[in-house]
Amino acid sequence: MTPAPIIVTALLGAADQAFADKLRRAHYPAARNHVPAHLTLFHQLPPASGPELATRLRAAVAGRAPPRARIAGVMRLEAGVALSVHSPDLAAIRDELADGLAGLLGAQDRAGWQPHITIQNGVPAREAKALFAALSAEVTARPLHIAGLASWAWRGGPWEAIGSTRFNGRG
Repeated sequence: MTPAPIIVTALLGAADQAFADKLRRAHYPAARNHVPAHLTLFHQLPPASGPELATRLRAAVAGRAPPRARIAGVMRLEAGVALSVHSPDLAAIRDELADGLAGLLGAQDRAGWQPHITIQNGVPAREAKALFAALSAEVTARPLHIAGLASWAWRGGPWEAIGSTRFNGRG
């Protein structure tokens, strides 16, 4: 199989995943909606980093309680809308991983991280503005359960699961 770039995401708890997926199915352009709602930590790691990444992800969750997180509200993207996520705990985990993977990170992953779950993207500005207004009135800040971390191979369509690991410590 052809090597593919690796994406790393936070795994959402079942109820939060269902909530975000429902919004994404309703508002993301169907022709391009190939993946479930997700919270990306790293956008593109080299295929050869897979074994090292798996070790680092297991170490990042081992004995650690799920990071406290919350949906902070709705945010505008250039051509869409996302749920803004606030989690200093998850940011610290991402920073630890980024330090260990520093030589493997591309420009996008070296830039500042703004955690979010994309609900809509690639639409005309007026459509994004309307959804932003509607969701801003509906979505209130609330806890978000982060269950673990996962890695995925990206070959241009649906992602292929590589592996996942769950937080197993007590909070």
